[in-house]
Amino acid sequence: MVSRETTPARTRSFVGSLLVATPSLQDPNFDRTVVIGVGHESDGVLGVVLNRATERKVAHYLDQWAVLAGHPAVLFEGGPVQPDAAIGLGWRKADAPFSDAFRPVLGRLGTLDLSRDPDEVAPLLEGMRVFTGYAGWSPGQLESEIEAGAWMVFDALPADPFSASPEDLWSMVWKRQGGMLSAVAHYPSDPAMN
Repeated sequence: MVSRETTPARTRSFVGSLLVATPSLQDPNFDRTVVIGVGHESDGVLGVVLNRATERKVAHYLDQWAVLAGHPAVLFEGGPVQPDAAIGLGWRKADAPFSDAFRPVLGRLGTLDLSRDPDEVAPLLEGMRVFTGYAGWSPGQLESEIEAGAWMVFDALPADPFSASPEDLWSMVWKRQGGMLSAVAHYPSDPAMN
């Protein structure tokens, strides 16, 4: 489903929603990105970019978490804010007990407390990814950017955060919207070269 709101929904939570950059977004930090909202508090919205895998191996930075990291087992650029910070996003097993090491985002998807012992968290998870940095918006900022046409808000599918082809996620999300929105998936990276 597509959010077709013409005015900002100041009370709407973006947790669990996909924020998909439109071709009109000129910020290179977010060019063709797919962000999932993982937090929405009074001080703003927090999300991680799902489709910017790096070549840096999780094992090199967080060795103890490497065995749990899904394919590809690399760090992902979560966003430009605090690039030295790490955020874990995990897929909880259906029968896993509640744990304060896992904060639900959407269904079985949630953020992980990476300061915990991975052996304690491992029995809860079917998979995970590690993101460096995050995307953040102050109160009302994201709503204003959506109103200006920089972002579209779509429902997330369970597989989106763990796509085996993260570099294709932006076009895949647009394609599955159907109708005229699916044409955005083919929008050239450089319209001048069209």
